[in-house]
Amino acid sequence: MNKRSWIALIAVYIIWGSTYLGIRLPIQTIPPFLMVGMRYLVSGTIIYTWRRLSGDPAPTRTEWSSASIIGLLMLMGGNGALSWAELRIPTGVASLFIATVPLWMVVLDALRPGGKRASLPVWMGVLVGFIGIILLADPWQARITSPPLDPIGIAVLVAGALSWSIGSLFSRQAQLPSSALLGTGMEMLAGSAGVFIVGSLLGEWRGFNPAHVSLESWIGLAYLIVFGSGIGFVAYTWLLRNAPTATVSTYAYVNPLVAILLGTLVLHEPLEIIEIISAAVIIAGVILITTTKSLALQKANANSPDSNRDR
Repeated sequence: MNKRSWIALIAVYIIWGSTYLGIRLPIQTIPPFLMVGMRYLVSGTIIYTWRRLSGDPAPTRTEWSSASIIGLLMLMGGNGALSWAELRIPTGVASLFIATVPLWMVVLDALRPGGKRASLPVWMGVLVGFIGIILLADPWQARITSPPLDPIGIAVLVAGALSWSIGSLFSRQAQLPSSALLGTGMEMLAGSAGVFIVGSLLGEWRGFNPAHVSLESWIGLAYLIVFGSGIGFVAYTWLLRNAPTATVSTYAYVNPLVAILLGTLVLHEPLEIIEIISAAVIIAGVILITTTKSLALQKANANSPDSNRDR
C-alpha cells in the first residue's frame, strides 16, 4: 500500500475506535436515540448534498428503499442499540460485543436461504469468538473490582450486533447508487428518521432541553458528526477501492483495542483479567474468520478466467 492508503487506514483505526468514547460523552446529557438521530441527520445531509452537487445522479425509488432498509438495520438497530447500551455497559466492553459482527454474519449467511456455506476454519473462528462472548458476559461473575455487567445492556448489544449483521448481509445484494458515499448519505438520513421515531416512542423528547446539554456533550456530538460519520466513512469508502480488502478488514479487530485503551485511560474504566482474556479470544476468532475469507477470495481471483487471461 502507498502512503495515502496507510494514512487512511490509521485514520479508520483511530477514529472508529474512538467513537465508543465519543458516544459516551454526548449521552451523558442527550438522550441516546435523539443523539444518534442528530448525528446522522447532520452528517447524512452533508454527505448526500455534497455528492449530489458533485454530479451524482438522483437516486431511484428502489435505491431509496434499499438504503432505508440498510440505514434502519445498521444505524438505527446497530448504532442506536450501542448508544443506548453504553448507558449501562463500559465503552471498552461494548466495543467487544460489537466486534462480534463478523461472527454473526457467518452464522446468518449460512442459515439464510441461498446463503454461503462457511469453511471449517471459518466455523472454528466463530466457535472461538462465541467462547470469547461467554467469557465477556461472565455468567459466573468472576470480576473482582468492577460490578457484573448489566444483562439488559448485554442483550441490547447482542441485538444491535445482529441488526448490523443483517443489514450488512442485505447490503451485499441490495440495489444501491453506484456512488458508495451517496448511498452512505442516504442510509444516514433513513437511519436518523428511524432513531428519531424510536426516541419519540421512548419519550426521550420529554424534558429534553438543549440549554441543559453540557459543553462536553456538544463536543462529543460534534466529534461523532465530523470525524466518526464524516472523515471516518470517507476514508473507509476510499480504502475499499484503493487498498487490499484483507488489509482494510483489520479495522474490525483494531477498533476494539483502541476503544479499550481510551476507555481505560480517559474514562478510567476498570480493565480486569477476564476482559483482557475475552478481548484476546474474540479478536482471535475475528482474525481467523477474516484471514480465512481473504485467502479464499485471493485464491478464487487467482483461479478465475480473467486472472489467467491477464498473465
